[in-house]
Amino acid sequence: MFYSFASQEERKRVGGTCFIEIQYCKMPADTSMKQIVSVSISHWHDDSLYISGDDENEFCDEYSGIFDCGIYNNLKVGAVDCCGINYYKPELIPLLIERICNKEPADYKKLVDWLGKAKQYNGFYILGL
Repeated sequence: MFYSFASQEERKRVGGTCFIEIQYCKMPADTSMKQIVSVSISHWHDDSLYISGDDENEFCDEYSGIFDCGIYNNLKVGAVDCCGINYYKPELIPLLIERICNKEPADYKKLVDWLGKAKQYNGFYILGL
């Protein structure tokens, strides 16, 4: 379910632009929440994980209950919005890893490994289609 690519050319060959992107937030820790969830977030990072648009329903079914604490662009908190911005603070990462490991949803080990690296950043995003 989760893909990583060595380059954007590889991503384009595999599926173009129809991906949900799970991306590290590389903004400084003192960045305002409004700026963190702004619509000016850049996409298509080589160190991101990607979920094909074809797997969107499976991802939502398997993971929406786990990722129920994301901050949206309007600063409200809720379940994964597969069409919008979802930001997860760094202090949530251990809880999310625990939830994932307890539930063992599809392809979870790849996501857990990626989230382990997210601890060095200012959290992460799930950026919808």
